[in-house]
Amino acid sequence: MNHGFLKVAAAVPDLRVADCGYNARRIEAMMRRANDEGVEALCFPELAITGYTCGDLFFQSALLDGAERALFDLRSASASMPELLTAAGLPLRFEGKLYNVAAWLRGGAILGFVPKTVLPNYNEFQEKRWFASADEASGSTVRLDREYPFTPRLLIGNERVAIAAEICEDLWATDPPSARHCRAGATVVFNLSASNELTGKHAYRKALVEQQSARCIAGYVYAGAGRGESSTDLVFAGNGLIYENGVQLCEAERFSFDEQLAISDIDTDLLRARRMKNTSFACRRDEDYTFVRADFRETTVGLHRRVNPLPFVPASDESETLDEVFAIQTGGLARRVLHTGAQRMVVGVSGGLDSTLALLVCANVCDKLKMERTNVAGITMPGFGTSRRTANNAVALMREMGVESKTIDIREACLLHFKSLEHDPEVYDTVFENTQARERTQILMDYANKCNGLVVGTGDMSELALGWTTYNGDHISMYGVNAGIPKTLVRSLVNRIADTSSNVGTRRLLKDILNTPVSPELLPTGETEATVQPTEEIIGPYELHDFFLSYMLRYGYSPRKIFFLAAAAFDTVHEPTTVLKWMKVFYRRFFAQQFKRSCLPDGPKVGSVNLSPRGDWRMPSDASAAIWIKEIEEIMDLNKYIWKDSKTSTS
Repeated sequence: MNHGFLKVAAAVPDLRVADCGYNARRIEAMMRRANDEGVEALCFPELAITGYTCGDLFFQSALLDGAERALFDLRSASASMPELLTAAGLPLRFEGKLYNVAAWLRGGAILGFVPKTVLPNYNEFQEKRWFASADEASGSTVRLDREYPFTPRLLIGNERVAIAAEICEDLWATDPPSARHCRAGATVVFNLSASNELTGKHAYRKALVEQQSARCIAGYVYAGAGRGESSTDLVFAGNGLIYENGVQLCEAERFSFDEQLAISDIDTDLLRARRMKNTSFACRRDEDYTFVRADFRETTVGLHRRVNPLPFVPASDESETLDEVFAIQTGGLARRVLHTGAQRMVVGVSGGLDSTLALLVCANVCDKLKMERTNVAGITMPGFGTSRRTANNAVALMREMGVESKTIDIREACLLHFKSLEHDPEVYDTVFENTQARERTQILMDYANKCNGLVVGTGDMSELALGWTTYNGDHISMYGVNAGIPKTLVRSLVNRIADTSSNVGTRRLLKDILNTPVSPELLPTGETEATVQPTEEIIGPYELHDFFLSYMLRYGYSPRKIFFLAAAAFDTVHEPTTVLKWMKVFYRRFFAQQFKRSCLPDGPKVGSVNLSPRGDWRMPSDASAAIWIKEIEEIMDLNKYIWKDSKTSTS
């Protein structure tokens, strides 16, 4: 399957100004190269067939005739590449005027022409000297050897993917044609451009492409003129940019003297999912649009994009984004403290990652509100499975941070509870584990009542997704600062704070906590104190669960597509069988544990998704997971034979 991906490319060919034959040969060569790479839609620069810098040569009939002959040559060449859709620029005569157009080619046919709408005529640009705007055309078809569509309102594609084109300055206008194209149903926009280089212009150009792809919730492929254009007065760097919903996927090397082919895969499923959720996106099929049918490959020829294995962790500007997340947590808790008039923040500190982050947020709230850190009451509550390492780290961290530190051993209270229940304390079952979790919550709540405090929850979004939390135990608090933070992001946040801490002791402790295996520590460890409840061995690696959660919540992807992406993201880390094993666990637990999420305490949303029943995620607690589990089992059955055959062929 192609899993909704469209392989696109921005081409920057070598050219000779006014040498249409040479330029057509270079364009054809790059078309064949792109076709061999599995590209389905290819964009060339503005006026690539003649060159953008021809000046008054555009008035020469020899040049214009040569451009048309070159176009027909490219049309013939495209017959041997039936699955490649190409957009190439040339000057074209129509209704007694000359237009700067994008020509669409595929499978030995010309599909239509898109004339440029916005013509720059300022500073170094004089396009109105040669060309007419699309707004001046009265007809909608042009006759060459036969009639072809001639309109800026041209969509190429099918029910799933539609591609439109705009040309260079169109993007810089106050009302870019691409906005209209996307409202009419375009999911991908090509920009054939010849934007010269000036100091600082490249950053501005990229910002325009980024913003337009985000605003239109679209893929955007930008191909700019480069090598071969005249340098009489201007320099062209050969910009090749591919964006998807405001995210850069690929960029060609600028100022290269080699031909450039920037290739990536646009996830059209992602775009459709975003548009479906975003009620601000107005999509309507205007009657004056011409739609030309074109189907694309049903299988994916390799992925020319990296799949981030940690989608919740910022891939760029990491420090700034992590600081912003921490600031959102701090702001949410500070507002709640001020509103309730709470005199203390009460937090259970276990020596694990989640409680450590919650404690750091509480301390930061004190700093922001100019309160003493002793207004934070950190309580560590050792139980039957608490190790010396986590207990010591909890106490030492509270001491280093200057918060109030209390230790309340829960074992005696739990034993009394077991006695009341007539439960054998040697039976390490759910009663044994949950009694400890609920005893800790009771202590925190009661202590908060005693000191006019507010219990700060420590559980994270990954635990909520999997239901890896005790109902009416650690599931409950008065404000859950980590409720919008998945486990992989918790780790990154704590690591960021450790790296930037000026306190050597705090930094050392945070690093040791980061290296401590994740565990609820509810079962006795024995004399060796080895971790007997490694969470990720019981329910699976959090990096996989966070990956599944991200793509399921953000885009509503099916298990089949999520598996495809996970297999690519974790190619050298997890076997496909491992990915499927834990994916099945994820879906089963996610559906079965919704009742815990249906009554979550308040907590701040920090990213694009959240599990709050008051915000992003509203799901019945008794919904069936049958459809999702069935699809996973079908993938397992299908791939048993693939993996078996693969092992047989290499043995």
